[in-house]
Amino acid sequence: MKYCIVSLLVWVIGLSSPLACASSIVTGEDGYRLWQKYDLLQDKKSLNQYKKQLVKWHVSGQSKTSQIIRDELDYALSGLLGQSESTSHKAANLVVTTARQAKIWLPGIADDLKKLGNEGYLIRQIKHQNKSVMLIAANTDIGALYGTFNLLRLVQTQTPLNSIDIVSAPKTKVRVLNHWDNPDRHVERGFAGESIWDWHKLPEYKYQKYTDYARANASIGINGTVLNNVNADPIMLTPAYLEKVKALADLFRPYGLKVYLSIKFNSPATLGGLKNSDPLNPDVQQWWQQ
Repeated sequence: MKYCIVSLLVWVIGLSSPLACASSIVTGEDGYRLWQKYDLLQDKKSLNQYKKQLVKWHVSGQSKTSQIIRDELDYALSGLLGQSESTSHKAANLVVTTARQAKIWLPGIADDLKKLGNEGYLIRQIKHQNKSVMLIAANTDIGALYGTFNLLRLVQTQTPLNSIDIVSAPKTKVRVLNHWDNPDRHVERGFAGESIWDWHKLPEYKYQKYTDYARANASIGINGTVLNNVNADPIMLTPAYLEKVKALADLFRPYGLKVYLSIKFNSPATLGGLKNSDPLNPDVQQWWQQ
């Protein structure tokens, strides 16, 4: 859908006429893609350069996260460059790999990766067998996923990749979004409608937006989500609801997103039937342990 945007330029910004109109055509955007807009690059020079560097790619590994990286590269490069080709590591000009395989491409890389922990990565333009190769390497698949998203961001912002050498690791270990949500989907301090989590349909039915949520978080390095607020109904601790939580946790895990729950202080009394929830009460301690 396209809209004609009419700009009203008034005399307060210095025009001689109090009202003048200019129109332009823009493409409609509903905002759902957030910052992950993989539209074809319009600058021909940048487009041609990126095609030489990135169109043929290879991702090592067989984990769910490795497959997510493949899917993201194919989707992103098909959109941004109009071309995408998954190929063998020998034919690729972009390689995404973890530490063990990275040694094939760059001797001595182990020392660089040791400093990066489980979530860090490096992006480096290297020479391998007389060929230029863009290398994304990390100690874990999650680190490789973060590196992939960073590379795609650089392409989106049309940053030159020649001689690129990025070494990155998060300084903050736990990076979370905290949802003030209740099991009835009411959101305390919320201004954007009901909760994203539809507890009545979980664990059997999982919306596509849950996957989109995890993907968006991973793209900016968020590694945790608190699903409920601290005053939420303690029903969250019952086996039925823990199955629902597990369904989300299983879906989020390949994106490096860990699930947290806020637990109501008086759960031992309201849910466990104890006389109180005093943490010094041995029965309360035992209840929490169970």
